[in-house]
Amino acid sequence: MHVCVFLQHEEASIKMFDYLLEENGLKPVMEQYGLEIKDKKENDLVFIKGMIDDTQKKTAQHKQYPGREKEKSFLYEIVSNKETGIDVDKFDYFARDCHHLGIQNNFDHQRFIMFARVCDVNGSKHICSRDKEIENLYDIFHTRHSIHRRACQHKIKMAVEIMIKDALLLADKDPYIQIEISNGNGTSEKVPLSKAKDKMEAYIKLTDQVIERILNSSSDSLKEAREILHRVMTRDLYRCVGQATKKEEPKMSGEMRESLNKMVKGILEGGEGEFEVIVVPLDSEKEDNDPVSQALFYRKDNPNKKIPITKSEVRTTVLISMCRVFFF
Repeated sequence: MHVCVFLQHEEASIKMFDYLLEENGLKPVMEQYGLEIKDKKENDLVFIKGMIDDTQKKTAQHKQYPGREKEKSFLYEIVSNKETGIDVDKFDYFARDCHHLGIQNNFDHQRFIMFARVCDVNGSKHICSRDKEIENLYDIFHTRHSIHRRACQHKIKMAVEIMIKDALLLADKDPYIQIEISNGNGTSEKVPLSKAKDKMEAYIKLTDQVIERILNSSSDSLKEAREILHRVMTRDLYRCVGQATKKEEPKMSGEMRESLNKMVKGILEGGEGEFEVIVVPLDSEKEDNDPVSQALFYRKDNPNKKIPITKSEVRTTVLISMCRVFFF
């Protein structure tokens, strides 16, 4: 059994930002343009990182806004907004993914920006939307759901993802695939694929060329990994042998796994093999599952005051998770 430790993309972005600053000598250049980057507790570097990952603004007892005064608190809701899930990161990938996938993007980000205002909410500044824009906000989460259901969580995509993961795990410790980085003292070291996330010099080299090197290798130690990737290239993919939809996330007990094992063997005429269970969340990304419940609104007759939305304006949604079983 392999244990995978995942690196959140916000955390990876901050680590990459720090690495690029040092590697490219950008701090003096930033100072030339008037940015505060050192010798101050609250500076522009801290602010940039807070924009990338807004959880950095939260302390144990109070919400702090590192790098900016409290009156600028709304700035932390622009790039990554964990409170409402409405941010320009989504605007960007909706437009890109919908264009390349041929999916209709119903959300109008230009209209959202046009009607967005900064209002005072319990002593802090927050981005609020016009009350009549509630349907446009629901379109954000409808588009997200559509992209995940039809692309990000599609069973073929999931099968390919599992196969690539298996191949990389098999190749992890092979010296031919390890990534060479400098130690800074004239020597170098090789880093396994699984450790690349901890060293940014190795991480930036973790590109598609790793797949190509495995496929084009002749090493016996990479035979299993090479065979799996060859299956991907020839569309001999792991098979999705069953799926079930639940209103809450299913828990994988030993009894359930044994039951699935018997089911899979029965479907495939008792053949020996392995399988993997993937839980696919298709919810609205919010715990109470109403995607707009945390959004803030204002009315035309009082544009500087936050108002609550009424129950009649809130849609009733149901938490859905899908459990898929892939046979190797």
